[in-house]
Amino acid sequence: MKPRHLLLLPLLALAAPALADPPAGLDAKVEALRKQIGAPGIAVAIVEHGKTTLARGWGVRKLGDPAPVTADTIFQTGSTGKAFTAAALAVLVDQGKIGWDDRVIDHMPWFRMYDPWVTREMTIRDLLVHHSGLGLGAGDLLFVPRGSLSRKETVKRLAHIKPATSFRSGYAYDNILYTVAGQLIEEVSGRSWEAFMAEEVLKRGGMKTATATYEARWATPDRAFPHARIGGVVRGDG
Repeated sequence: MKPRHLLLLPLLALAAPALADPPAGLDAKVEALRKQIGAPGIAVAIVEHGKTTLARGWGVRKLGDPAPVTADTIFQTGSTGKAFTAAALAVLVDQGKIGWDDRVIDHMPWFRMYDPWVTREMTIRDLLVHHSGLGLGAGDLLFVPRGSLSRKETVKRLAHIKPATSFRSGYAYDNILYTVAGQLIEEVSGRSWEAFMAEEVLKRGGMKTATATYEARWATPDRAFPHARIGGVVRGDG
């Protein structure tokens, strides 16, 4: 089990009905946007009054490979996975297993922050709102690039990260406290973040081809490959 939260989503969560013709000029607009941002491929959906009226892809899944992006191509979603982690916590709240203002140590007694007072006062809500006192991106090097530490081992290293400001006094974006949230989901539910996400969020939401594991990502043929802008040029990155 790895500490990073991977979430891969298709353009559509559910099988789409017959779709309407695209709006006039859409192809040109999407292609112009794709070239402007330098993306090898993108997917677009139009949802009107709760119904999907258009879903399709433009471009390719990987530079140098003609395989096209489709409405079913999965993309790694990055930090939008945080919203899904929050949704998973909300499921546990609805089940009566946790409360938003429960202290983290009430569910993970071994949890530690650098400051003992913050350890005692940190709530589940605090994990999600980026005002813990940690500096911008604190702890990211524990899991970027991806290493061998488990999620729990990563969380335990929080005890050694000095805060940049006092608790709840300001905003600084972090990733590692969402790793704590993922571990808390495991501690409370008895299932890994990946399994809980698949069963309680993605499946219940009708997201039939979305996945939360690297293994499933590589087993899915219709997937977009990561790319990065290196020296001003977009190149494959994995």
